[in-house]
Amino acid sequence: LTALNPGYHRHLRAAARALRDRTGLPRHVIDLACGSGSSTRALVDLIPGVEVLGLDASDGMLEQARAKSWPDGVRFENAVAGELDIDAIGRGGWDAVFTAYLFRNVEESVRDDAVREAFELLRPGGWLVVQEYSVDGDRRATLVWDVVSQAVIIPLATLVDGNRDLYRYLWRSVRDFDATATFMDRLAAAGFADVATRTVGGWQRGILHTFVARKPEGT
Repeated sequence: LTALNPGYHRHLRAAARALRDRTGLPRHVIDLACGSGSSTRALVDLIPGVEVLGLDASDGMLEQARAKSWPDGVRFENAVAGELDIDAIGRGGWDAVFTAYLFRNVEESVRDDAVREAFELLRPGGWLVVQEYSVDGDRRATLVWDVVSQAVIIPLATLVDGNRDLYRYLWRSVRDFDATATFMDRLAAAGFADVATRTVGGWQRGILHTFVARKPEGT
């Protein structure tokens, strides 16, 4: 359905730009939950010479990502957020961790662990950038999300690929995810500083957010 969402790639690029604006030209970036590589492409297009390690739990998504053409320095590996081998990946060795649409799919019981993993992977001064949906606590955003999901997203997705359950899960997972303030508290509790968020414009205002957070120097 991403092909039918004209803002999908634009929003990924905006989140990648937020990372670039805070880190300058980072050399080493992890794309956590990289999927088929759309987020990786945004990073590569906006950050010249960046080396990206794309991590994802789905072998099928990784196969699609690897089949695409990439510059030297881009590679993909299987890994599950919340169960990462931090030392094998490189504890404290990464300039930035970028992740789009991951955390609402991480079980609430291990969500703090997944945030802490990102913290442990970053070098001191490195940045985490998270793009994610969140509507909890915002009545307008919740109403818009419900209406668009039930009237447009689920029927259209069912027509296109017949997988109604997947897009009902999408609707429900957004409804059930942390409020923006709750997720920011998770980031702060993991040790991050300069935690901030901004939302996008258009109909997704208050629904889609980019969170940024910095690992303090000396940690």
